[in-house]
Amino acid sequence: MTLKQSIDHARPENFSEVLARTAPALDMLRARHADGTLPLLRLAEKRDDIATVLGYAALLRDGTSDLVFLGTGGSSLGGQTLAQLAGHAVPGVGALRDPPRIHFMDNLDPDSYGALLARLPLKTSRFVAVSKSGGTGETLMQTITALDALKAARLDPHDHVLGITEPAKPRKANGLRDLLSIHQIRTMDHDPGVGGRYSVLTNVGLLPAAVCGLDIGAIREGAAAALAPVLANSPPGDVPAAVGAALAASLSASKTISVMMAYSDRLQMFTKWYVQLWAESLGKDGKGTTPIAALGPVDQHSQLQLYMAGPRDKLFTIVTASPAGRGPRINAALARMSGEPDFAGKAIGDLVAAQGRATAETLAKNGNPVRTIHLERVDERHLGELLMHFMLETIIAAHLLGVDPFDQPAVEEGKVLAKKYLAG
Repeated sequence: MTLKQSIDHARPENFSEVLARTAPALDMLRARHADGTLPLLRLAEKRDDIATVLGYAALLRDGTSDLVFLGTGGSSLGGQTLAQLAGHAVPGVGALRDPPRIHFMDNLDPDSYGALLARLPLKTSRFVAVSKSGGTGETLMQTITALDALKAARLDPHDHVLGITEPAKPRKANGLRDLLSIHQIRTMDHDPGVGGRYSVLTNVGLLPAAVCGLDIGAIREGAAAALAPVLANSPPGDVPAAVGAALAASLSASKTISVMMAYSDRLQMFTKWYVQLWAESLGKDGKGTTPIAALGPVDQHSQLQLYMAGPRDKLFTIVTASPAGRGPRINAALARMSGEPDFAGKAIGDLVAAQGRATAETLAKNGNPVRTIHLERVDERHLGELLMHFMLETIIAAHLLGVDPFDQPAVEEGKVLAKKYLAG
């Protein structure tokens, strides 16, 4: 693993015992990798689909001014996380990217989506509708209205829409696939064995990444690096994902909140992706911890007071990159005028690096459990490794807590009830 993980300030008394209990989960992961019954684990080594993803990405870019991804939750957050690596939704950068402009309409809001459809140059716009089951109400509504808008503009939906959903199955409804098929719209198969919140390494996440020009092979290579110690039958203490899971599980009774704080604009969506992964996978049977996303240094000014002086109910993960020496340098004369002569000659990245280090150390010195994860670079390989690390950590933590990391019964109940109210 190339990510550097440190939990020197966070080990509780029962940590070693809990870490030993990760061994059966690691055995399970190796067995399910070997027999292929957990397809997520084979994605890191998969290469035969990359050409297809790149082909569709080229099609979506061709003559396109605006590309709209329709999908919610796991059907969107992974793609956004990878696209942000290329500058999407990064302040001061995203708006300057070359076309196509990318829009992730992941939240169903009548005003936002209506305004987008009204302002889009539909003739040069394309839509990608993503739903594993094909029955996600939000995605279906967005797709239907997009099709309606295209037809009203006398444009052929076949030329402007792409779908990603499960293959057709006997006796299982898939409204999105049916809708797209009727309009002869190209549809990529969503891997039926990979749930939405784990789908970032499938075409669901890699297609937006490829559209943005990222090296999707390197993303999977990074994922393979995170998986390697598991497959090598390394002892739990040498498997970073097992160490992280044991830390969270051993503290779960007293540290019921898990704060993920990343010190890079390009990792902001990663923290939100983590929140869904952790919350939806572990929050069952009265168990789990509550994940919170934070971004440094900005959230030092909005959240750190609570973290330092509020309830001691949190485990902190601080993710840092290597910003030192990067960015504009500070003019010495202007630094003196501002009353900060020590700023002279420093790069903006020097302050960011110092702040990330200071936050972790200050939290730890004040009795808070802190884990730090350091990335040498925020690039495709390191992000792929980070994503696989936390998927593995989540699965192992679920084993320790005694819950199923792959279902979401409470979410499904809410979906059924919402459709009942809509019909009524």
